[in-house]
Amino acid sequence: MIKRSRLFGNKTRVTFCLPADEPPGTVSVVGDFNDWRPGTHELQVRRNGTRTVSVPLDPGHYKFRYLATDGVWLDDPDGSELHL
Repeated sequence: MIKRSRLFGNKTRVTFCLPADEPPGTVSVVGDFNDWRPGTHELQVRRNGTRTVSVPLDPGHYKFRYLATDGVWLDDPDGSELHL
């Protein structure tokens, strides 16, 4: 699931969210906005049973995916592209 909220100026906070235990292990969101570097935006476990990470982004078009432990790639249920 992806949530968007406007920040001051023209930036948008994009929050990427997955279940806390699916897939198991560490998960990072990687994409155009971080040069596809794992670990830059690692999802953190929250008390509500999810894992999230928020990324402030400028307006634009971004592609992304999730990368989990052992090289497991996942797509977001809402799609793998952002239009801000």
